[in-house]
Amino acid sequence: MESVMNCADEQQPSSMANLWSNKQESSRTQKAKGGFVLVHAGAGYHSESKAKEYKHVCKKACQRAVDQLKAGALAVEAVAAALVELEDSPFTNAGMGSNLNLSGEIECDASIMDGKSLHFGAVGAISGIKNPVSVANRLLKEGQKGKLSAGRIPPCFLVGRGAHDWAVCHGIPSCPSEKMATKFSLSAYKRNKRKMELAERMDTGHSQTKKRRQSNENGNGSGCLDTVGAVVVDLEGNVAAAVSSGGLAMKHPGRIGQAAHYGCGCWAENARNIDSYSTAVSTSGCGEHLIRTMLARECSAAMQSEDAHQALLEAMQNKFISSPFLASEDRVLGGVIVLRCCTCVEAQSSQNIQVEFLWSHTTESMCVGYMSVQDSKAKTHISRLPSGTVPGQSLAIEGGVCRLMGVTE
Repeated sequence: MESVMNCADEQQPSSMANLWSNKQESSRTQKAKGGFVLVHAGAGYHSESKAKEYKHVCKKACQRAVDQLKAGALAVEAVAAALVELEDSPFTNAGMGSNLNLSGEIECDASIMDGKSLHFGAVGAISGIKNPVSVANRLLKEGQKGKLSAGRIPPCFLVGRGAHDWAVCHGIPSCPSEKMATKFSLSAYKRNKRKMELAERMDTGHSQTKKRRQSNENGNGSGCLDTVGAVVVDLEGNVAAAVSSGGLAMKHPGRIGQAAHYGCGCWAENARNIDSYSTAVSTSGCGEHLIRTMLARECSAAMQSEDAHQALLEAMQNKFISSPFLASEDRVLGGVIVLRCCTCVEAQSSQNIQVEFLWSHTTESMCVGYMSVQDSKAKTHISRLPSGTVPGQSLAIEGGVCRLMGVTE
């Protein structure tokens, strides 16, 4: 199932053990020339008819992040910029064009994590804000400032009306919910509502309950799980991750998915010693499945193994598909993008950042894009499960390697 794609025409090292040295400092000052971004437009189902649009938005998100990196921005700012681009697309289930809930309203979840400071910001079931990730990022920034007046602890996770009001008070403009709905999201809502009304008119009792459950499962199938996300490593080797979602179609008002939960939607953590990797993860899929397995943090921990590809394969199989926490589920639907990096010491004490990036999913497909500062344009790809396999019971995994060249000053 593996297809390795190399970034910036780099070849995968023949002896990884000799090249991967996590020496964080040198007697001379070095700075990497580049950074790297990997984005996803969701794990779900991406039709061939809309493949061009999905790939285009991934390219734009990568370019937005790379522009930030070239300007000297840290990873956390670059990853937020990528998410804003993804949220603004009418083809993604995040921000503009998000799925509508049972009441015909848009409620969004988003979170962001900075691997350098380990600070985290999140919002859940927020309405009337065009870019939920901007609120999550602002919460992260405010948290980094320290305690509030009278020694109060600043919030890192806000929900509902409180999240909206906090955002407006901090200069983030409100956006009427009706302006956030698109023709596509409105038509999907009307279609799903008709399905539910039909189920209600069917047989009563056990049969009705069964029919309603089946209708909900069909309405929330792998085609509706297109949460968006990104992971970034910056010029200094810092990592960051973010995720944003409109949630499941026809969800109950107030429902909060994995995109807002700590350790479930995203994870980022700089290497803390010479024997570890910096890692960043962003997830997509059925929020309840991802919350109960804390998949983002599980995948991050797995990336400390020597073989990243095998480690992710085992994490997706053992910690997700075959997780005892999901034993009652017929199909376990989700996807992840991950990167890990470390400093590679070459001759003449020149330091490069070596990046391994991967994606894996149990849904029918997953759309990704990636780009380094050294690239002229982003690469995009729609990964699909092998023919004949069953979504939720099998997985696909792909990825590549990128070397960010360093310079001695």
